Amino acid sequence: MGLHQYMTSFDGTGQGVTAEVEKLVDLDRDLLAVGRDSDQAAFKRVFREIAPRLKSFLMKHGLVEAAAEEVLQETMLKVWRKASLYDQAKSSASTWIYTIARNAKIDRIRKEMRPEPDPSDPCYVPDDPETGEESITRKQEGLRLRQAMSVLPPEQMRIITMSFFEDKTHGEISSELDIPLGTVKSRIRLAFSKIRAELEALQ
Repeated sequence: MGLHQYMTSFDGTGQGVTAEVEKLVDLDRDLLAVGRDSDQAAFKRVFREIAPRLKSFLMKHGLVEAAAEEVLQETMLKVWRKASLYDQAKSSASTWIYTIARNAKIDRIRKEMRPEPDPSDPCYVPDDPETGEESITRKQEGLRLRQAMSVLPPEQMRIITMSFFEDKTHGEISSELDIPLGTVKSRIRLAFSKIRAELEALQ
């Protein structure tokens, strides 16, 4: 069956389907003009043709009217900016625009589900500048800690390094060193005991 025969069989005359096909062709042509020449008149025709259907589509898929309107405006702004990327060989103009709208809707939903950061949260408040006395104290404590750790046997030092400086789990240490998990834990306990005793002796 040829295209004309198919369209005629659709509504008896073919006029309704023919008009719809012509609209799709015009939409493709106008979108290409927007991308090629930044044609404002062509963009207005694209907006006038697709905006009502796009808004209805967004509301049917869960957006309230105000949100649908915002996503519609965002979509059409992206259409204007990215029209030069439209490839007629890959999809129709309407499919390309609807894809942008779906992605914009998904981005909006994700943003709504993600809480806004609270500027008063302590993690966003910078620490006070370190005073000279605090700097000296920190360096002295670091020196004492290094001295205390220097007494550890190599096998305990290795595990402490992997656990607290390389941020590895006990299971990862057990696997990498090929020793039982219980041995990892016992060596960490022994290392802590020695470090604590050495720090007390250095005070």
